[in-house]
Amino acid sequence: MLELDGVATFYGKIRALHEISLRVHPGEVVALIGANGAGKTTTLRTISGLLRPRTGRIRFKGRDITGWPPDRVVRSGIAHSPEGRQMFPEMTVRENLEMGAYTQDAGDAEFARVYQLFPILLERGRQKAGSLSGGEQQMLAIARALMSNPDLLLFDEPSLGLAPVLVQDVARSIRALNAAGKTVLLVEQNTEVAFTIAHRGYVLENGRIVLEGTIGELAGNDRVRQAYLGG
Repeated sequence: MLELDGVATFYGKIRALHEISLRVHPGEVVALIGANGAGKTTTLRTISGLLRPRTGRIRFKGRDITGWPPDRVVRSGIAHSPEGRQMFPEMTVRENLEMGAYTQDAGDAEFARVYQLFPILLERGRQKAGSLSGGEQQMLAIARALMSNPDLLLFDEPSLGLAPVLVQDVARSIRALNAAGKTVLLVEQNTEVAFTIAHRGYVLENGRIVLEGTIGELAGNDRVRQAYLGG
């Protein structure tokens, strides 16, 4: 479904990604793991069009989407739930969901889908997003991404800053989305959580992919265990 071939991304003169290549197949959950500054968020931002790669190609469902603007990427079937949730805090929950569907006319089916997954958002519909708890804001961030009915979901640190019980709730939500047919590329610094969700993974270090494999292969790798799983 998604292919990155030799993608290099810069911030000014600073190279953030070094010719990375990866694949995400339909129906998979693929995890990107690595330390802070490894290039995980940059990878997602490059895919979603927020950053333009200096070199390399990005293909989605066989189409070259390299350099497409973000709105066109969304229309193609990719949705990005960013790190830090990025709510519109003075807008209501319902209005935030409507913003997630700005590329199409959201009907009752789209709202029903997200309310079935996150019933609390229906109860909070008229509440300002900025007044929600951290866990509720993360649910809203995921639901807002779903409003465009994407084929591929990009999740950036969905468990960041959440209590352990809420982390498990978010993990269950992502597994449910995958079971319902959504393909997921997941950035998650909590490697143990990522490994309970994903089928395959890539390890990023200093903007380079240094390891890849199934979750079983990565979990059994001494380097991964010592660096990301507490030995």
